[in-house]
Amino acid sequence: MEKVATRDAYGKSLVKLGQMYENVVVLDADLSKSTKTADFAAAFPERFFNMGIAEQNMMGTAAGLAAAGKVVFASSFAVFATGRAWEQVRNSIAYAGLNVKVCASHAGVTVGEDGGSHQSVEDIALMRVLPGMTVLVPADAVATEKLVTAVYHQEGPAYVRLGRSAVPTIYRPEQELHMGRGVELREGGDATIIACGIMVYQALEAARMLEEKGLRVSVVDMFCIKPLDEELICRKAAETGALVTAEEHSVIGGLGGAVCEAVAAQCPVPVVRVGVQDRFGQSGTPEELLAFYGLTAGNLVKAVEKAISLRDGYR
Repeated sequence: MEKVATRDAYGKSLVKLGQMYENVVVLDADLSKSTKTADFAAAFPERFFNMGIAEQNMMGTAAGLAAAGKVVFASSFAVFATGRAWEQVRNSIAYAGLNVKVCASHAGVTVGEDGGSHQSVEDIALMRVLPGMTVLVPADAVATEKLVTAVYHQEGPAYVRLGRSAVPTIYRPEQELHMGRGVELREGGDATIIACGIMVYQALEAARMLEEKGLRVSVVDMFCIKPLDEELICRKAAETGALVTAEEHSVIGGLGGAVCEAVAAQCPVPVVRVGVQDRFGQSGTPEELLAFYGLTAGNLVKAVEKAISLRDGYR
């Protein structure tokens, strides 16, 4: 199975968009080699602007360009794009409903040795709370290209969360992805794992492990955190009665929080959240950190068994 980092797919996707649409403009905060916007800069230097280590200014400039009719892709590391520049994203972009796509790389603990200062585990929550902000977390390179193209065509602000490490390719090129709709990658009636980003592959692995134990588990890629596919969530809640969420993000305010909000309001069933448990990141290899924070297929197996036990205890 081929492994490609979603940030690499993002860089290639920008070049394709630039070839098709002259109104595409890309901004970066002096990290273009890491975010892969350097690909666009090489192809279209007149439409690329390195704003320097000045993320707040970058977002303000992006807002101005969008107000002038451009479709702007603004990139930096997730911790800076959503943290340092949050006020500008809120007031200059989201409040005005402008056509700026904040595409942030190096999200989550798999940033690795750079440590907790650079490992954003809060970015989904920060972006999800903004009115009118679409929030996307692609699971692989194929999904990244499709979703980056989709946000170009969708009017208004969007946040696309990208990773540093290479991840397995899950989707085939012909797979369709739609805003506000999750994808059920595997069917099963015993429980459901709802995952996003790199945790989708871990969820599929966990489902295979659970099948060896006689359990058939559904796996849903909830790549669109906002707007959330509440219809699919409640359908799986009704079918299986036990849900597990999986994300490389804090369990507070991210996918797990969004699913719990929907379930509590519409279709109450047990939900076990797998993610970073209210902690900052730390330095280590991606593999070490995934194990340390419990973001592995083995941890998902335990979470599914817990969710089933809770469900059966309630009945």
